[in-house]
Amino acid sequence: MDRPEDVGKYYLQNVPEAKLEGNILKAPCPFCSNGEQEKKGTLVAYLDPESLFLGYFRCTNRCRPGGFPLHFGRLLNLDLHKVPGYDPDREQHVREVMFPIKNMNTEVKKFRSLVGESEYSYFREMGIYKPVIDEMKIGYNGRYFVYPYFMEDGNCYAARCVMPGREEDNFWYGDEAFFSDEFKIFNIQEIERCENGALFLVEGENNLLALKELGFPGIAVPFFANLEAIDPERLGFINHMLLLMNNTPEGSVAARSLATRLGYKARILRWPTTYKRGFTLCHLAKEKGKDFRGAVTAMIKASESFSPFASSDKEHHRFFQHLETEKGRILLGFETGFEKLNGALSGVRGINIMGGQPKAGKSCFFMQVSTELAKKKVPVIYYDFENGRHKIYMRTLCRLSRLSEREVRLEEKGETVGQKLEGARAEFRDLLTYFRVVTDRKLSPEIMRRQIDFLQHETRQDRALVVVDSLHKLPFKNLSERRTGIDEWLRHMESIRDDQGVAFLVISELSRGQSGRYDEKPDLSLFKESGDIEYSADNAMILSPDWDPLAPVSGGDKKSTLWLVASRENNPGKIADYVLEYPYWGFREM
Repeated sequence: MDRPEDVGKYYLQNVPEAKLEGNILKAPCPFCSNGEQEKKGTLVAYLDPESLFLGYFRCTNRCRPGGFPLHFGRLLNLDLHKVPGYDPDREQHVREVMFPIKNMNTEVKKFRSLVGESEYSYFREMGIYKPVIDEMKIGYNGRYFVYPYFMEDGNCYAARCVMPGREEDNFWYGDEAFFSDEFKIFNIQEIERCENGALFLVEGENNLLALKELGFPGIAVPFFANLEAIDPERLGFINHMLLLMNNTPEGSVAARSLATRLGYKARILRWPTTYKRGFTLCHLAKEKGKDFRGAVTAMIKASESFSPFASSDKEHHRFFQHLETEKGRILLGFETGFEKLNGALSGVRGINIMGGQPKAGKSCFFMQVSTELAKKKVPVIYYDFENGRHKIYMRTLCRLSRLSEREVRLEEKGETVGQKLEGARAEFRDLLTYFRVVTDRKLSPEIMRRQIDFLQHETRQDRALVVVDSLHKLPFKNLSERRTGIDEWLRHMESIRDDQGVAFLVISELSRGQSGRYDEKPDLSLFKESGDIEYSADNAMILSPDWDPLAPVSGGDKKSTLWLVASRENNPGKIADYVLEYPYWGFREM
């Protein structure tokens, strides 16, 4: 039998005098018989088979919190085996929390008694009225509104106190053991009441009150950052989680992070683009007035089950848009300035790792490639843990001017030297707009992501080159686990490559051969302390000098050979020979 029909029959059989008006069941509320209400309220149950809130019931008098069929059955002590959706083998989520004997229920009543006409008036401006304030047991201590955080056992052990109109002025009151993030869910008992149904999760207690005024079930966290502490298992028996944070980028990211953990049951409600940053449900209630319900309903209808995958239309558009950008391009990646290297790699793209023995010129090689790209207005971040910013700049200036460090430093310069230096300084100044050296020893993947974002934003480019000098000197949490740390960094580089349109040039150390030397045949196995290079690198290269790198550098050609030892798309083998043009710190491709 169709489940919507089961739910309708369930209510009709168990609610006396129930009548159907379209997809809404109405009847005298069976829970208003305790004499507390002057007049019985009307029990309303929603039976629209297309609605996420199919089966949700509530009393117009708010004599009891509303809920879904299982909660209804528990309130009337019905046989739960006959409740649609009941699973006798389901194990309820239980937290390992020892609730103390002492609670602050009496204080909550005292705070409630201090709520007067001026306090109710404050909430009325947001479209929130006395019945909702009383149902949620909102109090006042003379200066701050008191929002009691009742736990699953029905008792309150902590409350958040908020200055009216100044959300940033707040503090927690009560048992400090309940001040931690895991307890910061307002109206937490609603989770059990909405088993097998739908539930809102919003940011801020007042926004929840605005939803309750409309009759929707929901819970709230004080701030979007509190979403991180929510255990998905606690919401395991909710069929639809509607996430609506305040209109901020940070709130959207936090909601998406929680939705990823919740899975397809999550639905992220999105604000129309016309609303400004920081817009909330309370703002919407003020703006829309009687049309507030319609605005919220429209956001619900526009929401979809969360998916970490892009839509097929978006993927189609993205792919063919990318194809358009590649039309007519000889090189798919960045042009390095070296013709044979361009041909071997089809330009710099993906993760390119170059190994070599100490002092072989690896840093110098990548300095040249990266600054040449910066001259062509490609944004470059050079993460340096080897040489220092001053040395990188000095060697770049020497290469651009074709002057030695000594000539650059001389106080008295000849006319030719002065002209060369003046031209190089102007060229160097221009490339620094696109070339940034970072020497942060506390670098993390998240910081790297943000720095790439900043540089792309500042240069108005959607691609970038990242140089890492070197892989083995990246910051690790534990130096004794360097190999694990290197492989973890490579995983993050793969993600950054794919997410942010970044190409990597990464310098790696090599292991010594059996003879203790570095002159063995170039091979992927020579890379030091990382078994993941063969899986992560789009291209793995080795720079092999035919001279002794540990001997003092002086005049004369210093030839090195660059080998491509592994590649996803290109044929391994010799790329080219390169000559180090000392003292100008530049390579020339032979």
